[in-house]
Amino acid sequence: MTKAKKNHEVNQSRQGASPFAQTYFHGTKADLKLGDLIEAGFNSNFGQRNNARYIFLTATLDSAIWGAELAAGEGPGKIYLVEPTGEIEDDPDLTDKKFPGNPTKSYRSTAPFRVVGEVSVWQGHPAEQVQAMKDALEKLKQQGIHSLNDVKNED
Repeated sequence: MTKAKKNHEVNQSRQGASPFAQTYFHGTKADLKLGDLIEAGFNSNFGQRNNARYIFLTATLDSAIWGAELAAGEGPGKIYLVEPTGEIEDDPDLTDKKFPGNPTKSYRSTAPFRVVGEVSVWQGHPAEQVQAMKDALEKLKQQGIHSLNDVKNED
């Protein structure tokens, strides 16, 4: 066995993150620590603000920035690096309604996400753009248009 092949096999058997693993982000206003779990069941930031059936993550920093900027609550937005602990699926609010094919790489899950890091330096969107997005979300709310994620599961 060559030394390179032996090293490759040893590296494959080690526990831990792979340098090629997908990175996911979660934008919020919550103050979290490494190792914390983000779980469903708390008030949602969007839609009818019911207890959330899902939690959300994205593979793009821009989408996470939007999540941090639009999240309910006081204080600055935060962006965490997270790893899912269970299955994830496309977020139907974005992939079915606005961006077919999921170019925003936005996902949801009922399983928790583990916080594995924080993006401490990021550039937010211009204040006017954030306000325009908040106004558009409020208009949808007033029209009675809610999130697909608020729909009760009929299972």
